Amino acid sequence: MLKQQTFRKRVIRYNYFKLFLSVVLVSLISCILAFSLKHLTEFFQHYIYHYIQGQQAALFILLPSIGITSIYFLRKYVFQNRKNKGIKEIYTTLETRKDHLPFFKIPSHFINGFLTVIFGGSTGVEVSTVVATATVGNQAYKRIHSAWAFKTELICAAVTAGVTVLFGSGIGGLLFAFEVIARRFSKTLLFSGMVSMILAYAFVYFFDGKPILPFEVTHWNLSALPYIFLLAILGGILALYFTKLVIYAKHYFGTIKSNFIRVNLGAITVGALIFFLPQLYGDSYVGLHELLTLGQLYPMSQLTWLPLMLLLFLKPLAASLTLGVGGDGGVFAPSIVAGAFLGMLFAQLCNHWFGTELILLNFALFGAVAMLSAAIHAPFAALFIIMSVVPNGIQLFIPLLIASFIAKVFAKWVYPYNVYTYKEEHSLSLPTGFPLKQ
Repeated sequence: MLKQQTFRKRVIRYNYFKLFLSVVLVSLISCILAFSLKHLTEFFQHYIYHYIQGQQAALFILLPSIGITSIYFLRKYVFQNRKNKGIKEIYTTLETRKDHLPFFKIPSHFINGFLTVIFGGSTGVEVSTVVATATVGNQAYKRIHSAWAFKTELICAAVTAGVTVLFGSGIGGLLFAFEVIARRFSKTLLFSGMVSMILAYAFVYFFDGKPILPFEVTHWNLSALPYIFLLAILGGILALYFTKLVIYAKHYFGTIKSNFIRVNLGAITVGALIFFLPQLYGDSYVGLHELLTLGQLYPMSQLTWLPLMLLLFLKPLAASLTLGVGGDGGVFAPSIVAGAFLGMLFAQLCNHWFGTELILLNFALFGAVAMLSAAIHAPFAALFIIMSVVPNGIQLFIPLLIASFIAKVFAKWVYPYNVYTYKEEHSLSLPTGFPLKQ
């Protein structure tokens, strides 16, 4: 009996050691993949955006069509008409041991996400990165652990690394893998996730420590809590609006038989929106930076009210159109940006009409965490991701936590599905209003 227990412990240690080596390999590859996609996209997006804005702004109308059309032909002739379905593909793979994410999804999501964003498609590369890195983990399982029950572990380790590099938040990457991808907990999942998180955070520390926004958080006041509660509810409503737009856009454009009409109808509409509101271009982090800078320089100015009001509704619309016509991306960047626009507008209106002294940057982050949490139903992941958006976001831990949970609970109570978990039959029968959960 003692010998059997000793042998069993040795087998367990050996399996953990082999899993550790596999996770190290998968995490390093995923870090490099996420880093290259993030920075290549950022460089070309900024270059094209500033060049067109300074030379010939009318070209904004055509740029999304160039990107989406390029993706269409690549999908048809290079990737043999095999479609990308985003994070739902990962769920399908995890439900069946014999089902795998094919290798082509790494270059497909990498290239398609890159082309979508640099040509103005109003989304981000986050979901492209998540699926591409998940494929790295799945391929490692297929080649190394085909007879073992470590498929979810390797996929989640890869996703943890990818999200960590995108946002610079190791805990955010780990929690996203648990809350959104695995949706369960085990010792081996925790082990693989922790190893991946540590490696990815070390990678970020040495190679990519720059946050998305350079603004410093100074403080927050307890007197702002009632306004944070209200903003969280509004963020949940805006996330529901975004979710339904994505569902309807994908269904509507799926009914258009002509590929030419489908691609150009949506893409040119996005281009026209960008022409009038350039802040909608790509992931819109540049536009958010510009408006936050303007808002902090002129906190009582009313010049940004109308742009913010338009942007918080049109960013989800532009993102939905981009995804509906075949662009590669997801709800991360649009949720963060639209939520931040909502928070900025909310703070400015309260300061003007009610004489409050709400801090613009703080409420931009409160709005961002509320909408992201409600959109992906992952309050802890949203919390740590948004804390990493600015250098010292941890100072807002408590109000961000409150906003994240209120928005998620409200959104799930009103409509229990998000863009990752809704089923096709639901998308065909949703009433015009937001249905209350019975």
